[in-house]
Amino acid sequence: MAIQTLLAEISRSHFPNPPATPAQLEDFEHRVGWRLDADLRAFYLHCDGAALFKTPNTPFHLCSLAEVVRARTVLGMADTDEWGPASWFILCNLYDTNFVLIDVSHQESDRYILRDGYREGFPSPEACPRIAGSFSEFLEGALQSNGRWFWLDKLQQ
Repeated sequence: MAIQTLLAEISRSHFPNPPATPAQLEDFEHRVGWRLDADLRAFYLHCDGAALFKTPNTPFHLCSLAEVVRARTVLGMADTDEWGPASWFILCNLYDTNFVLIDVSHQESDRYILRDGYREGFPSPEACPRIAGSFSEFLEGALQSNGRWFWLDKLQQ
């Protein structure tokens, strides 16, 4: 599904933050040292983060630019290689202190992949497997999930 269709669904049925400015995107890219791909750029220009399926415990809190940080600084103990890859960043907070991570070590079809940020398994790549080939693929699954972690069924097969 096209990213613009997914963004329209967020605005129609969920809880988006106001959009980021181009200057905020530039500041973010300078801070983290990598460039947003086209899906993420479109998302942040549409809304600087969002809550999906707002409940007392929102199941998907898509991070604002300010909240996107190296996973090892939150899930590990320090911003050092022994606590996980420098290329994994938190993109979505899930309830129960788990996360969805973006892996910026490389791109596939000009998009970054997303990983399951399972706290108890971090930083093992086997415990934090790929769950989507792009942000738009993840967002489509999340919007269709009714608040469930849709990728767990695929991982158990």
